[in-house]
Amino acid sequence: MSESNAHGPLILIDGSSWLYRAFHVLPPLTNADGQPTGAIYGMTNMLRKFLREYESDRIVVVFDPRGPTFRNELFPDYKAHRPPVPPDLADQFEGIREVIHAMGLPIVQMDGVEADDVIGTLAAREPGPVVIVTGDKDMAQLVDERVVLLDTMQDKRTDVARVHDKFGVGPELITDYLALVGDTSDNIPGIEKVGPKTAAKWLIKYGNLAGVIEHADEIGGKVADNLRARLDQLPLYQDLATIRTELDLTGLADELTRREPDNDALHALFRRYDFSKFLEELDTPTDVSAAPDTPAAPSETQYHTVLDIEALEAMMAKLEAAELICVDTETDALSAMQSNLVGLSFAVEPGEAWYVPVGHNYLGAPDQLPMDTVLDRVRGVLENPAISKLGQHIKYDLNVLARYNVHVAGADQDTMLESYVLDSTATRHDMDSLAQKYLERKTTKFEDVAGKGAKQVGFNQVSLDVATPYAAEDADITLQLHQLLHARLSEVGRLLELYETIEMPLMPVLARVEANGVLVDDQLLRRVSGEMAERMKEIEKAAYDAAGGEFNLGSPAQLKEILFDRLELPVIRKTPKGAPSTAEDVLRELADKHALPAHIVAWRELSKLRSTYADKLPTLINPATGRIHTSYHQAVAATGRLSSSDPNLQNIPIRTEAGRRIREAFIAPPGTKILAVDYSQIELRIMAHLSGDPGLLAAFNEQRDVHAATASEVFDTPLADVSPDQRRAAKAINFGLMYGMSAYGLAKQLDLSREDAGAYINKFFDRFAGVAKFMDDTRAAAKAQGYVETLFGRRLYLPEINARNASRRQYAERTAINAPLQGTAADLIKKAMIDVDAWLRDSAVEARMVMQVHDELVFEVPAAEAEALGQTIAQRMSAVAELDVPLVAEAGVADNWQQAH
Repeated sequence: MSESNAHGPLILIDGSSWLYRAFHVLPPLTNADGQPTGAIYGMTNMLRKFLREYESDRIVVVFDPRGPTFRNELFPDYKAHRPPVPPDLADQFEGIREVIHAMGLPIVQMDGVEADDVIGTLAAREPGPVVIVTGDKDMAQLVDERVVLLDTMQDKRTDVARVHDKFGVGPELITDYLALVGDTSDNIPGIEKVGPKTAAKWLIKYGNLAGVIEHADEIGGKVADNLRARLDQLPLYQDLATIRTELDLTGLADELTRREPDNDALHALFRRYDFSKFLEELDTPTDVSAAPDTPAAPSETQYHTVLDIEALEAMMAKLEAAELICVDTETDALSAMQSNLVGLSFAVEPGEAWYVPVGHNYLGAPDQLPMDTVLDRVRGVLENPAISKLGQHIKYDLNVLARYNVHVAGADQDTMLESYVLDSTATRHDMDSLAQKYLERKTTKFEDVAGKGAKQVGFNQVSLDVATPYAAEDADITLQLHQLLHARLSEVGRLLELYETIEMPLMPVLARVEANGVLVDDQLLRRVSGEMAERMKEIEKAAYDAAGGEFNLGSPAQLKEILFDRLELPVIRKTPKGAPSTAEDVLRELADKHALPAHIVAWRELSKLRSTYADKLPTLINPATGRIHTSYHQAVAATGRLSSSDPNLQNIPIRTEAGRRIREAFIAPPGTKILAVDYSQIELRIMAHLSGDPGLLAAFNEQRDVHAATASEVFDTPLADVSPDQRRAAKAINFGLMYGMSAYGLAKQLDLSREDAGAYINKFFDRFAGVAKFMDDTRAAAKAQGYVETLFGRRLYLPEINARNASRRQYAERTAINAPLQGTAADLIKKAMIDVDAWLRDSAVEARMVMQVHDELVFEVPAAEAEALGQTIAQRMSAVAELDVPLVAEAGVADNWQQAH
């Protein structure tokens, strides 16, 4: 089980909402026969885009019924104000259903029942995560820890916290809330003059709608008279607003799984409706990874269960004669450092694979070969570097087997990394997604064999008649994927070279870094947690003083009431629903006007750091090693950057006192030191190299302070006279322009007028014309070819670079500028890791790499050799590539990570 077995949430699309949006947004399109097609085109386009961006095996489109529903019987005026369906839209209903069906998506519709109720019932009966795609606020009542809303039009996700932020109450009170404020879209009257703030205030005070009704006589003011006049109607209003979650959907929603698209039917439909763009995209793949030469599946498969010595020897004869072996481990947990080996799978040619169980211990499990017997027998081929090893996320398997004293050699192929290098954004890179995309095959999912949710069992409890087809298929399909993906890599630019010289050599390095782990001082972390708790209490008291009374600092609703009603601070930005925003950037801007927002920002930062690191890190210490073993991910960040999880080492801040205290807890064992070596201003140096700008090249080659040099140029000031404020502004310009910062953004960061900020930016481009030309040329190349490349040939495809939507197009343009810089920096640190790891393994030095964070490598080294090792490693990191400016790496030595900077 070498990767996550999740295959996406249940996604429920409010089809009626999408169809109406498509109809009203697009002009009245028609085909050659005069048939209206605008809604069909719009909905099809929305669905195609959605399917490119969201991966799941179950995506269901739910439509409202035609005619009245049970709510009309409860309340004849329900939705009575809505005009009849326009004839041009009604004529397109059947067409859109045909297209959705041909796309392979299930459609659910129930007579007399609204789509909301069908969606509510499907969400309620699903044990796993659910995404409801809608812009309807009524759906907020369905949100919980499993269920989120997604408004694709505004690119907004709504979870429980956002419901509180939007409405001032939680999901459990949304129907109470709607009964009070009404719902104009459904013609639910509500109580006159009762707005969102009043409704939320009453519900918080009295607990729920029943409490409001019970205490109605205690409420004063004109609005309370309106409330009392409609008390008898409130239960009806709440009933109308309540989404049903216990419908009998027998026969309507038993099959929610996506099918393969029927491309022949789509061809016919797109021709009928004159959708030439969609036809072209069907006939011509839009990315390098979607070529039409999908290999045929083997005519038959042979999956063997190896339970005795004779079967083991028969398998070994095939493995020992092979040039390439696909290997996969099955374990009883997802952690490579703490799971137990349950079995191994092997394949050497498509259509045949073996599963060797060694740890299935369910009641009635057949006798299996002893684990030591199996491992001793396979060790020879697995540790033979002359036989290539292939896996899907094979780093996991390497770490699992290393804990059983099997040290795999020749692990030089990985389908996850092949897919990632080919196109990092084309798909998720788990085996099931790759099989669907490249082989057009549905594979057996972990949930299919082990169950779901609370009923899921460990793989050691799965019967062998079920486990063998699942595990053997993993090896077989991985082998077939490799044959296709490796060939594709060789056809595109320098991608095969990138894969073979950077990504694959890096994989075993990361496996070793993960296995090394890092030592943390759990006692210090507990003290830091206590310090943070005390500091949070101090901030709470200061916040209470600033607010004029106590309140819940974690409640956005209470904070809004204090900031914008009581203190009457200006509304900087509103949420999509029109409520004042309390987002962090808003609070930072308000901090200039009042003390309270600054206290909230400080409290939030401490709260997050305390829960994420101070309290969490001690729980992640491996009891067997006494160390923390993070997991590094090569196939997540689109630009090539590494990421990490459990814990995420990339997000520990270095600029705050609390963050620095967390870093102090990463310590060196007795007799050793922490050595931290990081690249200096790496992305600016890459910008200088790629742009060839004479000013930047000169600044770096003459070892000048590049920010001061920029300040000297922009502010027409001699270098020696540059002030700290000028240097700070120049630094903001240097880094901001790489990330697409606008004059508005720079003005906010430096507290300038937009005109002054714009003048600084214009002067920068006047003085550094090479940078301006590089940015213009990169944008133009991206628009022409659809991708950008790093210095080493890594590609990032930009499907939105020519989008009509301005915001999406501009985001893609900013990404086009940043990706070659950030991606090249990622390639350089990876090359440095490979080089330094090889040097350490070849030398007699007892030093080990324990962390990689951004542009930094962290080591545990013998105390007596720390300074010398720091110089050597910094020199090696500086020599991994030749640029037109020097690569500079700087080393620091100390007893903990923080002090090593």
